[in-house]
Amino acid sequence: MDTASGVSDREPRQERSRATRARLLDAAVGCLSERGVAGATVGAVAERAGVSRGAAQHHFPTREDLLLAALRHIVDSRASDLRRRVESVPEGPGRTEAVVQMVVDAFSGTGFNAALQLWAGAASDPALRERVIPLEEQVGREVHRAVVDLLGADESVPGTREAVQATLDLARGLGLANLLTDDGPRRRHIVRQWARMLDQALAAGD
Repeated sequence: MDTASGVSDREPRQERSRATRARLLDAAVGCLSERGVAGATVGAVAERAGVSRGAAQHHFPTREDLLLAALRHIVDSRASDLRRRVESVPEGPGRTEAVVQMVVDAFSGTGFNAALQLWAGAASDPALRERVIPLEEQVGREVHRAVVDLLGADESVPGTREAVQATLDLARGLGLANLLTDDGPRRRHIVRQWARMLDQALAAGD
């Protein structure tokens, strides 16, 4: 047997398998965002991804496997985006507003909408809730830590941790409101005002 040939044959298969898996995950996120948990069936996701149902089930034997993998995909994508955004936050007077905007952006878009649909589904499905909560807690911790680091906030000061957490809660609320209407202009005003209030809250603890 030609070992080198065998390896080269496997590599394209592995690449195709990774590409198929990536298409399925992207399709699952899109289905969740647009159709909710009920509409994100294996068949619907496979059709959207352009693969057979059998191929989808080869990668994700059950619908729960597919949905949870989609949530993990969302979490990983949000973490990568957060790391990129952290590197571009400017120094100076506009820093706090940029940080608040970064947090608001982290809780918006197709990925957030898809995650929100899974939250709603998990609320009435104990088994799903048990697996969704740790992933969402991970996102919360990562965003919270990024805000603390970027603002140089001292969480040992009373009220500081709550002010940072309120920023995350505000961002989630704005993301939820944006599901129904595009309130971009209103959001910009809210982000600006919240940044002022956050600056005041952090300065009060100095």
